[in-house]
Amino acid sequence: MTNYLLVAAGSALGGVIRYWLSNYVYNWLPAIFPFGTLTVNFLGSFIIGILIFGFDDRGLISAEVRLLLTVGFCGGFTTFSTFSLETVNLLKNSEYSLAALNIIASVALTLAATFLAYILTSAREA
Repeated sequence: MTNYLLVAAGSALGGVIRYWLSNYVYNWLPAIFPFGTLTVNFLGSFIIGILIFGFDDRGLISAEVRLLLTVGFCGGFTTFSTFSLETVNLLKNSEYSLAALNIIASVALTLAATFLAYILTSAREA
């Protein structure tokens, strides 16, 4: 039961921060492209990379903290379903170039963020 509470707490915090950050980004950047979702997914991918490669792989966090922060916080912070919905909405509105850009940018940037976290944490070992 404790594991479920850890995931719930992390998810709640991640979801609230995602909501705030997405809205913050949309206040600064044009709403024609899903910059808010791209931002949270990029940051969440970087954060989970730091948590796993920098802390968990080195045994610096407990299984409970890992669950709270990765499954809970990062799971609540990032959003694949919103990415999917926003991409389909772009397609529905005949914004084919923006939809393709969203798909390519989202996949490439989130993978790059996680890989960057891996590189940065690996450099600490050298």
